[in-house]
Amino acid sequence: MRLEHPWFLLGLLLLPLLMWWWRPRTSPSVPLPFFQLLPDNPKGRARWQWLATALRAGCVALLVVAASRPQYGTEEGEIRSEGIDIVLAVDISGSMLAEDFTKPNGDRTNRLEAVKAVVREFVARRVHDRIGLVLFAARPYTQCPLTLDHGWLLQNLERAEVGMIEDGTAIGSALATAAARLEASDAKSKVIVLLTDGQNNAGKVSPKTAAEAIAKLGIRVYTVGAGTRGLAPYPARDVFGNRVYRPVPVDIDEASLREIAQLTGGQYFRATDTESLRKVYAEIDRLERTEFEAPRYFAYEEAYPWLLLLALGLYGGECVLRRTWLRVLP
Repeated sequence: MRLEHPWFLLGLLLLPLLMWWWRPRTSPSVPLPFFQLLPDNPKGRARWQWLATALRAGCVALLVVAASRPQYGTEEGEIRSEGIDIVLAVDISGSMLAEDFTKPNGDRTNRLEAVKAVVREFVARRVHDRIGLVLFAARPYTQCPLTLDHGWLLQNLERAEVGMIEDGTAIGSALATAAARLEASDAKSKVIVLLTDGQNNAGKVSPKTAAEAIAKLGIRVYTVGAGTRGLAPYPARDVFGNRVYRPVPVDIDEASLREIAQLTGGQYFRATDTESLRKVYAEIDRLERTEFEAPRYFAYEEAYPWLLLLALGLYGGECVLRRTWLRVLP
């Protein structure tokens, strides 16, 4: 609670004087015994004249307080908050359709859909971070630049589909594009989270070259290898057009992903199922926390309308009393 114009409260100092001025006054009179015989003798009610005066004083007091404009809310001030710039680089090559992950209900789902679900949870925890999205297959594509509008970011994530870009896995080029999104950032902490289920086989930049350049920019890279170990079920159609699953080998270049993370000061994680993928992003969320001071502003709510209504009620009550029960006959 705060007062916009607190000096108006000085007006309350005049209230005792006003109450003295409004006090019930008696004038000299000649007692007439026959008035005692009249019904509804007002003499007993004269002692309640102070009630009308009290209502008037309460009305004035509320008007003075309303003039000071009381407001409720939280004070402006500096807070310690968390915020970094993060680019999520997500593989959308054909192999991301392999269904070796599961939904919360146990149903089978492909890697890309599992990544979308986990990334949604990750983004929800990074309220103060600017986050961008780079999709890649044979070449990278900036699906969403760095933004605090996480709703828009997630809409762009939902639009990500296998086949948007020609097939392949350009890890080095994806890193270069993600770094370009962060290069102009003035954030103290910059991070790339790269997820892939394969090995670099496209693009003009090798993963190691990209990692060395990124390290010079002070950007950390967390790499995630997604996919079960051994063989993964991949959806296909048989000669009759029926949906079938064929086992395909999982071929993740873990050595290269580890090297990328090591060169840039990040870490490599392996996610073999949905739960481990969720834990990977939760761990990255835990590792990347940077505090900074930022102003916080709140819109205050005005309380004076309610005080004016209450003052009006007291004034109405006084008028009713003075014209009915406490009415003074001339």
